[in-house]
Amino acid sequence: MNLTIGTLELNKTHAAHMGTGAVNTKINFNGINSENAGIEKTGTFKSYLLDAVNKMNEQQLNVSSLQEKVITDPDSVDIHDVTTAMAKAQMSLNLAQTVIERVVKGWTDLSQNR
Repeated sequence: MNLTIGTLELNKTHAAHMGTGAVNTKINFNGINSENAGIEKTGTFKSYLLDAVNKMNEQQLNVSSLQEKVITDPDSVDIHDVTTAMAKAQMSLNLAQTVIERVVKGWTDLSQNR
Protein backbone atom coordinates (compact mmCIF):
# COMPACT_ATOMS: atom_id res chain seq x y z
CA MET A 1 0.00 0.00 0.00
CA ASN A 2 1.32 3.46 -0.89
CA LEU A 3 0.48 6.79 0.72
CA THR A 4 0.95 9.91 -1.39
CA ILE A 5 1.29 13.36 0.19
CA GLY A 6 1.87 16.03 -2.45
CA THR A 7 4.97 14.78 -4.24
CA LEU A 8 6.08 12.61 -1.31
CA GLU A 9 5.21 8.93 -1.56
CA LEU A 10 5.51 6.54 1.36
CA ASN A 11 5.60 2.80 0.86
CA LYS A 12 3.81 0.81 3.55
CA THR A 13 5.92 -2.23 4.27
CA HIS A 14 4.22 -3.27 7.49
CA ALA A 15 0.87 -2.30 9.01
CA ALA A 16 2.51 -1.18 12.26
CA HIS A 17 4.80 1.25 10.44
CA MET A 18 2.01 3.60 9.37
CA GLY A 19 -0.07 3.78 12.52
CA THR A 20 -3.74 4.70 12.59
CA GLY A 21 -3.57 8.48 13.22
CA ALA A 22 -4.11 11.20 10.67
CA VAL A 23 -1.14 12.35 8.62
CA ASN A 24 -0.12 15.98 9.14
CA THR A 25 0.82 17.46 5.77
CA LYS A 26 1.58 20.97 7.06
CA ILE A 27 5.10 21.42 8.35
CA ASN A 28 5.99 24.39 10.55
CA PHE A 29 9.62 25.47 10.98
CA ASN A 30 9.59 28.38 13.47
CA GLY A 31 7.00 30.47 11.64
CA ILE A 32 7.85 29.19 8.16
CA ASN A 33 5.25 26.71 6.99
CA SER A 34 4.66 24.74 3.84
CA GLU A 35 1.76 26.95 2.78
CA ASN A 36 3.72 30.16 2.30
CA ALA A 37 7.05 28.48 1.48
CA GLY A 38 9.07 30.75 3.74
CA ILE A 39 7.71 34.02 2.38
CA GLU A 40 5.81 36.04 4.93
CA LYS A 41 3.10 38.11 3.30
CA THR A 42 3.54 41.09 5.60
CA GLY A 43 7.32 41.12 6.03
CA THR A 44 10.21 41.87 3.76
CA PHE A 45 13.49 40.12 3.29
CA LYS A 46 15.19 43.01 5.08
CA SER A 47 12.93 42.68 8.14
CA TYR A 48 13.38 38.90 8.20
CA LEU A 49 17.17 39.25 7.99
CA LEU A 50 17.28 41.91 10.71
CA ASP A 51 15.06 39.78 12.94
CA ALA A 52 17.39 36.80 12.50
CA VAL A 53 20.44 38.92 13.33
CA ASN A 54 18.69 40.32 16.42
CA LYS A 55 17.84 36.80 17.63
CA MET A 56 21.45 35.74 17.11
CA ASN A 57 22.63 38.78 19.09
CA GLU A 58 20.17 37.98 21.91
CA GLN A 59 21.62 34.48 22.13
CA GLN A 60 25.16 35.85 22.36
CA LEU A 61 24.12 38.31 25.09
CA ASN A 62 22.28 35.54 26.96
CA VAL A 63 25.44 33.42 26.99
CA SER A 64 27.46 36.35 28.31
CA SER A 65 25.02 36.96 31.15
CA LEU A 66 24.91 33.25 32.04
CA GLN A 67 28.72 33.07 32.08
CA GLU A 68 28.81 36.10 34.34
CA LYS A 69 26.27 34.51 36.70
CA VAL A 70 28.33 31.30 36.86
CA ILE A 71 31.33 33.32 38.00
CA THR A 72 29.53 35.59 40.47
CA ASP A 73 26.85 33.24 41.84
CA PRO A 74 27.51 29.61 40.80
CA ASP A 75 24.58 28.19 42.77
CA SER A 76 21.99 30.21 40.84
CA VAL A 77 22.81 28.75 37.42
CA ASP A 78 22.94 25.16 36.23
CA ILE A 79 26.12 24.53 34.25
CA HIS A 80 24.15 22.48 31.73
CA ASP A 81 22.04 25.54 30.88
CA VAL A 82 25.23 27.50 30.22
CA THR A 83 26.63 24.75 28.02
CA THR A 84 23.37 24.47 26.07
CA ALA A 85 23.17 28.25 25.60
CA MET A 86 26.78 28.33 24.41
CA ALA A 87 26.11 25.58 21.86
CA LYS A 88 22.99 27.35 20.54
CA ALA A 89 24.85 30.65 20.26
CA GLN A 90 27.77 29.00 18.46
CA MET A 91 25.43 27.25 16.01
CA SER A 92 23.55 30.47 15.25
CA LEU A 93 26.83 32.32 14.72
CA ASN A 94 28.08 29.59 12.37
CA LEU A 95 24.79 29.69 10.47
CA ALA A 96 24.99 33.47 10.12
CA GLN A 97 28.57 33.24 8.89
CA THR A 98 27.60 30.59 6.32
CA VAL A 99 24.65 32.65 5.09
CA ILE A 100 26.83 35.75 4.72
CA GLU A 101 29.51 33.81 2.84
CA ARG A 102 26.94 32.34 0.45
CA VAL A 103 25.27 35.70 -0.17
CA VAL A 104 28.65 37.26 -0.95
CA LYS A 105 29.58 34.33 -3.22
CA GLY A 106 26.21 34.54 -4.99
CA TRP A 107 26.62 38.28 -5.51
CA THR A 108 30.15 37.74 -6.84
CA ASP A 109 28.93 35.04 -9.22
CA LEU A 110 26.10 37.27 -10.46
CA SER A 111 28.37 40.27 -11.00
CA GLN A 112 30.92 38.15 -12.91
CA ASN A 113 28.26 36.82 -15.30
CA ARG A 114 27.22 40.30 -16.50
